[in-house]
Amino acid sequence: MSIALQTLKGSMNQRWLPAATLIAPLTRSFNTSSVNTMASVETKEPKFKTFEIYRWNPDKPTEKPILKTYKIDLNSCGPMILDALIKIKNEQDSTLTFRRSCREGICGSCAMNIEGGNTLACISKIDKDISKSVKIYPLPHMNIVKDLVPDLTHFYKQYKSIEPYLKQNQGPSNGRENLQTIEDRKKLDGLYECILCACCSTSCPSYWWNQEEYLGPAVLMQAYRWMIDSRDQFGPQRREKLQNKMSLYRCHTIMNCSKTCPKGLQPGTAIAKIKLMMASE
Repeated sequence: MSIALQTLKGSMNQRWLPAATLIAPLTRSFNTSSVNTMASVETKEPKFKTFEIYRWNPDKPTEKPILKTYKIDLNSCGPMILDALIKIKNEQDSTLTFRRSCREGICGSCAMNIEGGNTLACISKIDKDISKSVKIYPLPHMNIVKDLVPDLTHFYKQYKSIEPYLKQNQGPSNGRENLQTIEDRKKLDGLYECILCACCSTSCPSYWWNQEEYLGPAVLMQAYRWMIDSRDQFGPQRREKLQNKMSLYRCHTIMNCSKTCPKGLQPGTAIAKIKLMMASE
């Protein structure tokens, strides 16, 4: 037999070893590995936080609203107030009613009064101090549908009244899109981001007292947004609709609106600029 054939036969014998030879070391290896990497389970001490939540049932209109108390373990709950509300609804009381949608501070659905301030439950963090309870109410001075759900029908009617869309007597001459310079577009920053959560309007004392006629911070800021849009041609007409005692001039620059806005916008500044535009015309 040639040297080449002997070499090939020897390598094949080494490659095809008996199964028992291979399995035994692997079995020992697997067994050892599973024991060494087993994780130890640590039991955390429960951290129960108290939540006092406004409850009112329209099916029982003669019963007064109450603050109902719930306790949840923060170790098994997400970090936001909305996480706590969802946990309570899923695990303790399925009748608890509130609005929510995006969970990212974009839709404005979960606006409510938390610890005395209007904000969004999805971006409001839970205070880890378990010695303090959290009080949650619906947006103040609004009719309540149920529990934490305010009736925003009138608020949206007011928004509709300002015609929040582009209005033109004559469109672009070329029949294409409405062009806008970078500078003109920049004027809309801090206005178009409004999510109509109504946190600002329901924090305004003037709106509490005169909401049937006073448009409120959120709606007026959107009115200003269209007044200064370079593509809109109805600015004077929009301002003319505000020329009365109530729609605009009930604002007394209390500035609760700018303080409470969860998006960091400045409705009070927008209202002041509308007044300046109307005074200079």
